[in-house]
Formats: sequence, structure tokens, C-alpha cells
Amino acid sequence: MSLSSAINTANSIFSNTAQQTAIVSKNIANASNSDYSRRLAMLGTSGNGAQVVSIQRAQNDALLKQNIVSISQASAQGTLFAGLETLKSSLGGNDYETSPSTYLAAFRDSLQTFASTPGNTTIAATLVSDANDLANSLNKTSTAVQDLRLEADKEIATSVNTLNGLLADFEKANNGVMTATASGADGSDALDQRDKILRQISEIVGISTVTRSNNDTVIYTSDGTVLFENTPRSVTFAATSGFGATTTGQPIYVDGVPVAAGTGGNTSGEGKLSALLQLRDEIAPKFQSQLDEVARGLVELFKEDDGSGALPGLFTWASGTVPATGTIEPGIAATLQVNSLAQSDPLLVRDGGFNGTTYVKNTDGSSGYSDLLDSYVTAMDGNLAFDTTTGLDGSSTILDFATASVGWLEDLRSSASTANDNKAALLSRTQEALNNETGVSMDEELSLLLDLEQSYKASAKLVSTVDAMMAALLEAVR
Repeated sequence: MSLSSAINTANSIFSNTAQQTAIVSKNIANASNSDYSRRLAMLGTSGNGAQVVSIQRAQNDALLKQNIVSISQASAQGTLFAGLETLKSSLGGNDYETSPSTYLAAFRDSLQTFASTPGNTTIAATLVSDANDLANSLNKTSTAVQDLRLEADKEIATSVNTLNGLLADFEKANNGVMTATASGADGSDALDQRDKILRQISEIVGISTVTRSNNDTVIYTSDGTVLFENTPRSVTFAATSGFGATTTGQPIYVDGVPVAAGTGGNTSGEGKLSALLQLRDEIAPKFQSQLDEVARGLVELFKEDDGSGALPGLFTWASGTVPATGTIEPGIAATLQVNSLAQSDPLLVRDGGFNGTTYVKNTDGSSGYSDLLDSYVTAMDGNLAFDTTTGLDGSSTILDFATASVGWLEDLRSSASTANDNKAALLSRTQEALNNETGVSMDEELSLLLDLEQSYKASAKLVSTVDAMMAALLEAVR
């Protein structure tokens, strides 16, 4: 080897070591960055020995796609579970101690006690108090249900705005990747940014991707609608200012196609938007309809009829009528109240007459009269017709119906809880597998750094030797 060849080789080694060290340093600096994929300087041979020919970025497309799906599923399940937990909290938590069914049971017990001692005014007042607690429970729970729908609607609006922003950012990152690919430059940073945005998008809406020539990526929603192809597709949504039992939430459109809501406690939805739609448009309205049926049943059970027509008795509501049997009266639970006359005269429950003298049953004011109270007790223990669109039995006692409503919610919440744990675990495993493939291992990087240090020392030794030989040669010439 000539001295000039030795110097060229040393220069090549210095150059390669510098580039490799820079890559290793960047890897180490991003060791805790979950959005960073490890780089590796690839060496090739030339006339002057080895040289860095490319920067290779660690990636695994199959694992990345699985990770994106897992993120979408976990995001939807987590959102659904949180919403169901909110509903559960509105009913008093683990024991559902403030649920309408709990107050309904207490009210029925008071009614039975009053029927056995109809002359006791204290027990009559207790009965009216329990009736108030029951009505208030239905009112508050209805408000909580509609508040949940409103919060879901607000979160949808925020998520749609975030999604549109992410799609605009994705366009820039995708263009950066394509430009780097076309020019042969290192596009690792742009690829990292693009993958990061994909993961963020998948939290909001379920997606799948296809990568075309020149590293161009197209995004589809989980139901096949194009979300991004060359440019972002429009995602639109109009928020609603307030919700009631008859309010219908606005749909979310992706390029004119409505986004579908998830179904079931183990939701079929992907991304939080599908879960929010499920809460707002499926679960909360159905639970509201069950509350309305309980309220309607109370008005029906305690109605007064003088033969010319029935009117609400102990329980009344905003319209002041007796709704049709077995048919949901939307919003009745929110306005149900105890007749104000019962507050001043609790014995009206025993005697009748909330609607005038023609409705009085205890015409002589006997303190031992209990026929009307007994009829109420019998009616409460008998079957009523309920609207089957509530998802519950169409015929049962009102207490069984109210209890079944809580059971329906708890079954849904329990299923969502189990699915939430499973999907969170799956996400953790896919994230771990992806990190093992593309993440930075400090042990590996430090080992490589030591190798580079040895390479640098060898090169420095070579330069030192050449320098000594050159000095000896010049001394000989003199």
C-alpha cells in the first residue's frame, strides 16, 4: 500500500466514523421517543474502501398497521367505557343507590306501609316524600343522560377539528416523504412524522393505509371511505347547542359519507368518533327511553278516573295528561313531579281527589279507608305494558322494569370494562412488538459506539504511522 493510498483510506475511515457516530448519537438522543425509528448507516465498498452509502430506517409495515388498528380499537373502547362509567356515576356508583329503581322500591314499601295504616298522617307524609325522591331521581338521571349526550357532541366537534388539522399535517409529511424518495435523500425524519400523524389520526377514526409508488400513502377509514388521497378529504360536523329526549344529533361526514357508530359493549367501533356517536345516538337515547317508560308507568298507575276521563293523580308531568299505554312519551322523565296538592295534603293519596271532588274515593273521610291504596299496591305488583323499543320486556311490573333498566346498563358497562382491558393489553403488546423492531436499544447503540471508537483509534494510528514514515523519508532525503 502506498502512503497516498493509506492516507485516502484513513480519510475514508474518518468520514465513515463521523457519519456513523452522528447516526448513533441521534439514536441515543431519541431512545425514549416512541415516535422515532432507529437509523443505521449502511456501508458499501469503493476504490478507497468502505463508505456510507445510505441511511436505513428500521420499520415493519405489518406491525405498524396492526399497531394502528389496536390504537383505534382501544381508543373507541376506552371512550365508550368512560361514557358508561359517567352514566353509572349518575346512578350512585357501584351499588346504584340513587337509581330510580332504588327509590321506586322505597316508594313501594312506603305505599304498602301506608295501606296497612291509612289513618297515619306521618306515614302519609313519608310516602309523599319518597314519591318526591323518586321523581327527583328520574329528573336528575334524565338530565345526566342529556348532559352526557351534549358532552359527547362537544367532544365530537373538537375531535373533528383536530382530525382536519392532522390531515393537513399529513399532507406536508407525505409530500416530504415523496420528495425525499424521488431525490434519493434520507426521508427518515419525514417518515417518522408521517407515522406519528397516522397513529394520532387512528385515535380519532379507524383507518387503513395503502402505500403506492414513490412512497405515497393513501388513507381510508375503516368502512372504506377515502380520508386522504393526495389531499385531505373534508370531514364535517355541525355541533348541537343542547340536547333533550327528542333531540337528534348531527352526523359526521367524511367526504360526504356519514361515519357509522359502534355497536355493543365490546364495541365494533374504531376510533373515538364511532364510540362518541354510539354513546350520543344509541346508548344514551335508549336509556332515556327506559327512564321515560318508568315515569309514564307511574303516571298511569296513579291516575284518577271519574268515568269521564283519566287525569294524572299523585304523579304528573309537563303536559298534565295520562300518556298512551305501552308507548314511549319522550322526555316525560325529565318533567315528572309529585302533584303539588300532595305536599299540603298527603291524605289525598288515600282518599283521591287531586282533580276535584268527582275523583274523591273516600267520600266520608274515613281514616280506615284503604281501598284506593290497596288498588295502587296491587297495580304496582301487576304487569304493565312497556314499549319494546326500549330493549326490555314489553310486559312486567314497573319495579322489575326499572331494575332491568339498571341491569341493562350494568351488563353493557361490564362488557365494556372487560373489552377495554383486553384491547388495552393488545395495544400494549403491539406497541411493544413494534418498539422491539423499530425502537432504539441503548445496549446496542453503546456497543456500536465502542466499535466506532476502535475504528477511529485504528484510523488515527494509521495516520500516525504514515506521518512517521513521511518524517523518516524527509529526514533521509536531507
